[in-house]
Amino acid sequence: MYPEYLVAPMREDLTRVGFEELKDADAVKNAIESEGTVFVMVNSVCGCAAANARPAAKIAAANGKHPDKLVTVFAGMEKEAVDTARNYMLPYPPSSPAMALFKDGKLVHIIERYQIEGRPAQMIADNLIDAFEQYC
Repeated sequence: MYPEYLVAPMREDLTRVGFEELKDADAVKNAIESEGTVFVMVNSVCGCAAANARPAAKIAAANGKHPDKLVTVFAGMEKEAVDTARNYMLPYPPSSPAMALFKDGKLVHIIERYQIEGRPAQMIADNLIDAFEQYC
């Protein structure tokens, strides 16, 4: 676990643009299993989360067509919430950061860390926006 003062700005980077932070397994389950579309961002302290993933998530969330819910869990912090989110992302292996789109509780799109590292935020955002246009 990281000190809260360290991750607070990284949390706020998403919550200030409308992401709801989920901190326990029940909150994750309720969000993902809800009707409609849910975008889950597995946040992280790593550099690719700061330079690529969070900026991409914010760009995509600002798109005219976006999921009904924008939620986030933080890897290395709320273990139960993150583990629950990752279970919904199976068969994909655990990845931080990661981004997943669910529709009516079913995983319909995922972006793993290897698809985030070294890619510009706009390229990742365009991938997400395409998925939002298709499923939302």
